[in-house]
Amino acid sequence: MKSKHLILISVLLLVLDCKKKSNDDKTTAFILAALLSSSSCSSGDFLNDPCEQFSGGDTTTFDSTESAFDLEAANVVDSRRSIDFQDGNANFNRTWLPAGNSSVTGLGPVFNNRSCQGCHVKDGRGRPPADGTSLSSMLIRLSAAGSNPTTGGPVAMTNFGTQLNTEGILEYGTGTQIPKEGTVTITYTEEPGSFPDGETYSLRKPSYAITWNVGGGATQINVTNPGQPYHATNNPSGTYYISPRTAPMVPGLGLLEAIPESTIRSFADVSDSNGDGISGKPNIVWDTTQAKTFIGRFGWKANQPNLNHQNASAFLGDIGLTTSVFPTENCATGQTLCSASPTGNGSNPEVSDDRLARVTFYTSLVSVPGRRNWKNEDVKKGKELFIEIGCSSCHIPRIKTGDHSIREVANQEIRPYTDLLLHDMGDGLSDFRSDFLATGNEWRTTPLWGLGLVERVNGHELLLHDGRARGVQEAILWHGGEAEQSKNRFKQLPKESRSKMISFLKSL
Repeated sequence: MKSKHLILISVLLLVLDCKKKSNDDKTTAFILAALLSSSSCSSGDFLNDPCEQFSGGDTTTFDSTESAFDLEAANVVDSRRSIDFQDGNANFNRTWLPAGNSSVTGLGPVFNNRSCQGCHVKDGRGRPPADGTSLSSMLIRLSAAGSNPTTGGPVAMTNFGTQLNTEGILEYGTGTQIPKEGTVTITYTEEPGSFPDGETYSLRKPSYAITWNVGGGATQINVTNPGQPYHATNNPSGTYYISPRTAPMVPGLGLLEAIPESTIRSFADVSDSNGDGISGKPNIVWDTTQAKTFIGRFGWKANQPNLNHQNASAFLGDIGLTTSVFPTENCATGQTLCSASPTGNGSNPEVSDDRLARVTFYTSLVSVPGRRNWKNEDVKKGKELFIEIGCSSCHIPRIKTGDHSIREVANQEIRPYTDLLLHDMGDGLSDFRSDFLATGNEWRTTPLWGLGLVERVNGHELLLHDGRARGVQEAILWHGGEAEQSKNRFKQLPKESRSKMISFLKSL
């Protein structure tokens, strides 16, 4: 093996010496990473991973600046593919306008944001609004009771659909204001607690008040427990469920899509046959383009089967843009002004298949940032504790991707710290809203790669699906259900050990 590597290095150095292109540095870095993360990286257990700094395998980039989540995968060395990546990035960042304003029209009629980047700021993690009302990188899912008989997914709420759109366009030319569906006010209550060693903490529990735009005036309906079934006499929709969701980060999505379905299913243990208290299951969700179900991978409840479907869903639900996947405007039953509003620039769909494909190509190849301080002794001890108390049962450290149409993400040894399965996280985090096979208590295991750079990139450290946790420790303390035992083990650790485990998590 050593002689084989020496031959490879000699050949590659000769090739590099002949190359006189602008991306020499990137090419060199990629080749060295590929050599270091070759077959030797598959050796060792999770604790003794010889290449753990390469979170995204050969796609990994090492940048800890504000741009850390907005970089091209390191193993993209074809300049034509780099151009396609940048073009996709431009479309991801594009600000859309209502019909009649320019060539980039189609916004709305109701919407949440004007661009993909508006929610996924710097391709990073969204947050609840600082003022409690101005949602920009957070949204509210809606549904009525039951499940869709065709898709198995949530049932749209009468008059409002499956997502609360907090903005409406001002029509170009007519001056007609399309009504937004409502507004949200978020407040918090503090729930104090303490560790066995006496250190205190406080967890903040969110409550949501929604002002629905119903009929001729707004009707105030208070939701004191997010998603709790609520029978509102002044709400024509009757029983409904809500689920707050912050925008997840973009890096590594293509790698997650490339994980073989068989691998994800191998992690599942629905009946907890090994008795470890962990009983993850895959979500099975509807693919509109193929009119059948597939395993879910993306979204807080793994309710999207692939990136193209995810992006098309976001174009419609978040920005109000139609695609061939979702060709009908996002106007719920009863929204007459919305339904009568002109669409796009006369094109149908408003986002072409080519533009959708470019955005999907881009989101597939945003690189995962490499580890920092992975050799630090406190960080190494923190990883050991992370494994010891059982966190790695769901946040699986190392996975191998399979074949994929985008070659850069195929057959990579990656370290996402997820199993992509649904797990019961307890009543404390429940939204009481089903989403295909996911119950209210069940959430997809969030990938942890890039966790330690969220504050640097996005200026906050608000974690979990609704951003209630003010940092890593609070996020751990909100864990319940299948994670209750691991959380309690964390609480029993001495303060110094808890700090080391958090240092490890922030090195990801």
